[in-house]
Amino acid sequence: MTLMMVAVALVTAPASLVLPWPNAASWPYVIASALIHAGYNLSLVRTYRTGDLGQTYPISRGSSPVLVALGAMVFAHEAVTLLSGLGIALVSGGIVSLAFQGRHLRTGTLPAALTTGVLIGAYTVVDGIGVRLAGDSLAYANAMFLLWSLTMPPLFLAMRGRPPAYTRAETAMALAGGLVSILAYGIVIGAMQFGAMGVVSALRETSVVYAAIIGRVFLKEQLTIARIASCLAIAAGAACLTA
Repeated sequence: MTLMMVAVALVTAPASLVLPWPNAASWPYVIASALIHAGYNLSLVRTYRTGDLGQTYPISRGSSPVLVALGAMVFAHEAVTLLSGLGIALVSGGIVSLAFQGRHLRTGTLPAALTTGVLIGAYTVVDGIGVRLAGDSLAYANAMFLLWSLTMPPLFLAMRGRPPAYTRAETAMALAGGLVSILAYGIVIGAMQFGAMGVVSALRETSVVYAAIIGRVFLKEQLTIARIASCLAIAAGAACLTA
């Protein structure tokens, strides 16, 4: 996670020299989001240690759209229509159901995964409000990513000391992950400048469906009836959100 943030810093630091800075009103949200993201990094690592990826990931990602919709209602006064509420529920329910297909949760998996989901919801709502005050979504995203990236190396040194000896492949994979994260979440921030946070968050998490398709086509993974049903629920939820 820290290497990913190093890659983010290598991109956002030079970009800050040419991009405008976000409006002053958005800076409390930039700072809050960076701190929540740092907590999310630590929680995500803990979550992956408590259970299998196939269980922890759906719980963390699936719980966040509902939390984002509720947070947006309370803090940004966004209305949730019946159709969009149904869509968010279908997407979240379909994703979370993937975690309970033929496997038992380990002790500690559910609390850890839900904590990560709460942090995802928190930084999404903070960024949704912040980007609307920033005046420029790209400026806001770059400032937030830069500050977030600067929090991780000191945290790592305080908790772990000297970095381990990563292989070249491991280093390249982590650095590439950091670059992808800028693009992926930067698009989400841009979408929240104009779109409802709960809807954007739910549509973001439909990536689980694409992951299932990629797994079937390229990795020859089995698609069970239950998994197909979950994916259909997610797709139906996405259709409600785009109707």
